[in-house]
Amino acid sequence: MSDPSTTATPSQPALSVSELRKAFGDFVAVDDVSLTLAPGGSLAVVGESGSGKTTTARMIAGLERPTAGTVLLDGRERTGGRNRTAERRRSAREIQMVFQDPYASLDRHQRVRDSLAEVVGLHTGLRGEALAGRVAELLDQVGLDERQAAALPRALSGGQRQRVAIARALAVRPRILVLDEAVAALDVSVQAQILTLLREIREQTRVAYLFITHDLGIVQHVCDDIVVMRHGRIVERGATTAVLSEPRDPYTRTLLDSVPRPGWKPRRRSSTPSALAETA
Repeated sequence: MSDPSTTATPSQPALSVSELRKAFGDFVAVDDVSLTLAPGGSLAVVGESGSGKTTTARMIAGLERPTAGTVLLDGRERTGGRNRTAERRRSAREIQMVFQDPYASLDRHQRVRDSLAEVVGLHTGLRGEALAGRVAELLDQVGLDERQAAALPRALSGGQRQRVAIARALAVRPRILVLDEAVAALDVSVQAQILTLLREIREQTRVAYLFITHDLGIVQHVCDDIVVMRHGRIVERGATTAVLSEPRDPYTRTLLDSVPRPGWKPRRRSSTPSALAETA
C-alpha cells in the first residue's frame, strides 16, 4: 500500500489553515481559525454544539466556501464550494470526510462491495481483477468479511456501516481524513473498536486525521494534538496530553469536568477513557 505522506516534505504541513472565517449574514460561525496538521499526524478539534468545529471541518473539506482565510493542502491553496468536476475529484484524492451517520452517507440500495467498487473505479480507473483486488483490500483493512460485503447497508450494524464509510473514504488513498463525530452515535464498546481500527489504519497508511468531536473522553485515544473551540474561535491548543492534564482556559476545564470519572454519576450515557481502554 502506498504511503500518503510521501508527497510532502517533512517540514511542510499536510494541512495549513490560516485566519479562516465563515459568516452567515450577520452571524459569524467561525472567526480567525488557524491550525496545522502534519503529514500522518492527528489533530482533534473539540467543542460543544455550536462551537464552529463542524463548519470549520466542512470548509477544510471543501463542502463550504470560507468567507475569508485560506486552506492549504501540501502548500497548495484549495478552492471550496462549486468546483469543476476535475477539481472536485482531485480534491477528493487529497481529503475525505467521514460523517456521524454512516447510513445517510451510503446508498441504501447498493451492496457494500458495489459501493466500494464504484468509488475505486471512478477515481482510479481500475477494472476487472485489479478493481476486485482493491475492493478486497479495503474490506480487509476495515475488518469486514464476505458476508458483510454482499449485504445492503440496512442489514449491517451501526459499527459495520461506519466501517464501510471509512473504507469508502480510504478508497482513493487520501492524505487526510476528516472525521466529524464519527463515533458519537455508537455504543461505547463499538466506539472503542472503531477507535482501535482508526489507530491501526493510521499506523499502516500514515493518513492524517482531523478528528471533530465534542467528547474529550475519546480524544486521548486517537489524537496527538488538540484545539478547543468556543463561539467560533480557538481558545486553547497544544499537545493532547498537556491540554488534558493542565488545561489553561476555563472552558477547557469545564469540558474536562463533564468527562465521567470513577464515582461520578452522569446524567446521560457517555464514553469514558477507562471504559474505552478496557474494551479496546
